[in-house]
Amino acid sequence: MNILVLMKQTFDTEEKILIKNGQISEDGVKFIINPYDEYAIEEAIKIKEDTGADVTVLTVGPARAESALRTALAMGADKGILVELEDQEADEFALSKLITAAIKENDYDLILGGNMAVDSGSGQIAIRVAEELGLPHVSTITKLTLEGSKATVERDVEGDVEVIEIQLPFLATAQQGLNEPRYPSLPGIMKAKKKPVDRFTFGDLAASVEASARTYIRDQYLPPKKQAGRVLEGEKEAQVRELVQLLRTEAKVV
Repeated sequence: MNILVLMKQTFDTEEKILIKNGQISEDGVKFIINPYDEYAIEEAIKIKEDTGADVTVLTVGPARAESALRTALAMGADKGILVELEDQEADEFALSKLITAAIKENDYDLILGGNMAVDSGSGQIAIRVAEELGLPHVSTITKLTLEGSKATVERDVEGDVEVIEIQLPFLATAQQGLNEPRYPSLPGIMKAKKKPVDRFTFGDLAASVEASARTYIRDQYLPPKKQAGRVLEGEKEAQVRELVQLLRTEAKVV
C-alpha cells in the first residue's frame, strides 16, 4: 500500500503575529508542522506499522519547509517531496494544481491531509487535490479502519458522528481526535537525515499545468484592540432605555 500525506509548515501556534508593510513578518519566528497535518502523518505511520505500507509526505513552501519534512520523516515516514516556492503567488487553486502535477506519475491507495491549516484556515487544498485526481474524499475524519480494499471512516459532523464505507483509493482529511501524534525519537531523527526527498520548483511544475493564482491578498492587518465593556446600573427599565440610547448614539446600530 502506498500512502501520501499532504503537509504544511506553519507558524508555531503560540507565536505573536506581527505585520510590517502589509506583510506578515517571519523574523525570529518558530515554524512547526501544521497540527491537523500531524494527525494525518501519525495515522499514515500507524497504518505502515500494521501493514508495511510505504508513506510519502509532501509539502509546498520555501526552502525552510524541508525542516518540517525531516520531522515527518523522523516520525516514521519513508520519503519526502518538496515543492519549493519562494516569491511566487500561489492560492489554494494554484497549490492544488502544483501538488497534482508533482504526484501525477505515482499511484497512491490513500491520501491523507489535515482538516485545515491553522494559518489560512481555508480547508480547501486537500479536497481540491482529490477533485483534480478524480478521487472520492471524506473530510474531518476521527477514525479510520482499513479492511482490504475497503475502509470504514467516522467523521465529525457538527457534534455528531457519521460512519462511511468507502473503497480505496480515496482522500481523507484528519480532525482532532483521530489519534495522538508521536514525538520523533533520536534514532528516527538520525535516520531522517538519510531518507530521500524529491524536489520540484515552481518552474518545473508550472510548465505542465495552469498554476496561476486566481485570488490575491490586497492587504493584511491586525484587528483593532477591543475596548473595555460598560456595565449598566440601576433599574431594569432604566438600563434598557440607556442601552437603546447607547446603541443609537455611540454604536450607531439602531
